[in-house]
Amino acid sequence: MKPSLLIASPQMRDPFFEGTVVLVWHHDEGGAIGVVVNKMLKQAIGDVLEAGPEVDAMHTQAPVGWGGPVEPTSGTIVSRVPVGETEGWNLDGGLSVSRSREALTRMLSAHDRFLLCLGYAGWGPGQLDDELSKGGWLWTDCDASLVFEVEAAERYDKALATLGLTRTTVWMQPIDE
Repeated sequence: MKPSLLIASPQMRDPFFEGTVVLVWHHDEGGAIGVVVNKMLKQAIGDVLEAGPEVDAMHTQAPVGWGGPVEPTSGTIVSRVPVGETEGWNLDGGLSVSRSREALTRMLSAHDRFLLCLGYAGWGPGQLDDELSKGGWLWTDCDASLVFEVEAAERYDKALATLGLTRTTVWMQPIDE
């Protein structure tokens, strides 16, 4: 699968992933990695950063996303700004992903919007493929406008709408993990 937005089946009851949209930037025989882009924490960027880099005022009060249950204190940056080859991944759909402290420092001092997520979602070898085959997830293309122009609370329904679906018009096998 190429980098995509995974949409949890409306019937998914997994306490971590129910109602989520996950940006998956890597998926191969060794597993998959992504970050939830529609669940926000109560903290703002200014609340979670250690003293250090100069922070543009627009970022201080920007909300922080919950990226997933793995390494909940590590950060992942989702942006429209391309990142260097050694800093992360530039994806189709106008998105980039980085876990680099240098990229975060640069973005904090710039006037570009980005989403900082704490934690990430990870799947072991074959795990995501199995969940996809059992109907736990739908997928759609990466789309920067869905991440940056739609409120977080509306991203799930908008992601389903990219496929012509709503929560009530799709029925898939539930996954309880």
